[in-house]
Amino acid sequence: MQTSAADSLILSFGAGFDSLYFRLKAVGLLSCTVVYEVDFPSVTSRKAALIKGTKDLAMVVGGVGRGESGAMSFAVEDYKLLGVDLSDLSKLEQALKEAGLDPEFPTMLLAEVVLTYMEISRSDALIQWAAQHFSCAQFVVYEQMHPEDPFGHIMQQHFSRLNSVLHTLAQYPNCEAQRRRFLQRGWAKCSVIDMNEFYASFITEDERQRVQALEPFDEYEEWHLKCSHYFILAASKGEELAWSPLISKMPAFSADDPPRVAGSISASVCSIAGLRRYGHHSVLIKPHVVLTTGGFGEQGGRHCRLRDFHVLIRHEDNWRVRSVKMEKSGNTWGGRLFHTVTCVSGSQALAVGGRMSPTNADLGILWLRFPESMTASDPDCVVVELVSPQPAEGLALSRWRHTTTEVMCQGQKYLFIYGGRSAVQPVLGDWYFLHLEEFSCRRIPVGGPVPEGRHSHSACSWDGGALIAGGLGAAGQPLNSVLFLRPTGSGFQWQGVETHPPFIPRYSHTAHVHDGKLLLVGGVWLHSESVPGVTVIDLTTGFSLDYQIDTVSAKTTPFPGGICVP
Repeated sequence: MQTSAADSLILSFGAGFDSLYFRLKAVGLLSCTVVYEVDFPSVTSRKAALIKGTKDLAMVVGGVGRGESGAMSFAVEDYKLLGVDLSDLSKLEQALKEAGLDPEFPTMLLAEVVLTYMEISRSDALIQWAAQHFSCAQFVVYEQMHPEDPFGHIMQQHFSRLNSVLHTLAQYPNCEAQRRRFLQRGWAKCSVIDMNEFYASFITEDERQRVQALEPFDEYEEWHLKCSHYFILAASKGEELAWSPLISKMPAFSADDPPRVAGSISASVCSIAGLRRYGHHSVLIKPHVVLTTGGFGEQGGRHCRLRDFHVLIRHEDNWRVRSVKMEKSGNTWGGRLFHTVTCVSGSQALAVGGRMSPTNADLGILWLRFPESMTASDPDCVVVELVSPQPAEGLALSRWRHTTTEVMCQGQKYLFIYGGRSAVQPVLGDWYFLHLEEFSCRRIPVGGPVPEGRHSHSACSWDGGALIAGGLGAAGQPLNSVLFLRPTGSGFQWQGVETHPPFIPRYSHTAHVHDGKLLLVGGVWLHSESVPGVTVIDLTTGFSLDYQIDTVSAKTTPFPGGICVP
């Protein structure tokens, strides 16, 4: 915020023990600005005592200030601390007047997770009072939204357990509802964006890199999920403020177009103990047999990396779980996350890469060997043998969130290892061709424009090549491109697959090809209020449609291609 104006004010509602004043003062940004903070008297009295009793804080404010007087808990020339209940507007207005606040001065009002704790009628009244009281002002709000999805339910339960009920969520559940709320109560302009968009649009690249370098970070899904449930709102009235206004950089309305939902797909939940996890890998190792490995979940009452394997076998209309016995040959599985497993024959699969932590990713390759035949009626558990092969020369395996796909070149099978990230590089754009019989890397010519590096994308085999879809790019934003590594006479060629309309950017999804259609299932997207379902892309025409996944209906419904989601 620039403070070149002759006079300006900051009024922080529900400031608590926030250190904003001290941080701005310490770097010389309050030479022409007075900061007013308002909270309950019990809070401001404790904060005043803390300031007076802390040498460094007292030095910043320039002394111990004036003692308590009426609503004033602490005061120096450019900092006023007021103990007032925000729901009592007459007392609030009187206290501000006695503290010397002139509502004709340009004022920035701040409310960081404050209004939602108030009863709706009282917070609405505060918003309207502020619009009427100040001639030239900007109101900046940060708080929660989207109570309707699973994360929203958990969020509400968390605050309820703390006896801090989020009152406004039901009536103002999203950005557009909050925008209308302020416009209907006297504010001339109002823009709202969620924290994902704020981080991408308002935080500089240098600052993002500084934050990302503070410690190893790999929790993209949790980060984006949390940020999608908080918003920044900027409402304004009066003349343009002297500082660079936040509102001028924000769109008038930030909600993206909803996905083009063509229908819904019914699905039933397989309630199998120990299968609830993420960061794992599931692979079809035989018709109607799915092997799930690694990931993070709950075990023994605690959350941890999971070291067990699961085998699901389709039996009539149900899935049955088979116990798995792991036989290790000179190695330990160790509970990998974000690895890949590719079935290369009827009795073995290849696990590639993954990580234990963002600083421990040198996990290499493992062969997973299993019986040629498996049925749901077999009495014995499934034995999976883990074997470490000799390292393939020239293959960089310290990576995770990558993909491995079986491709064909001149009649030979290769494992195409693409993208991901490492402990050193946040995004990788390289690739390798691993000859499966000789177990060595081959140099194969690849033409066409080199695609943007990515991780957390999907890949699946098609027509001898590989289809790459979505992922997170170098800028940390989801992608909506589909790439085809197309076989040629001498190697491969990168080419783009145009989709109409473009599908919503997503990552951490799975992909499957069926009957000439690419199916993108689940994952994370940032630009829609709904949960990702299934996107169906016709690989001949590029036409795409979105389907919601309905877990409520008990009946299964087929969708294009004749697939039923059980």
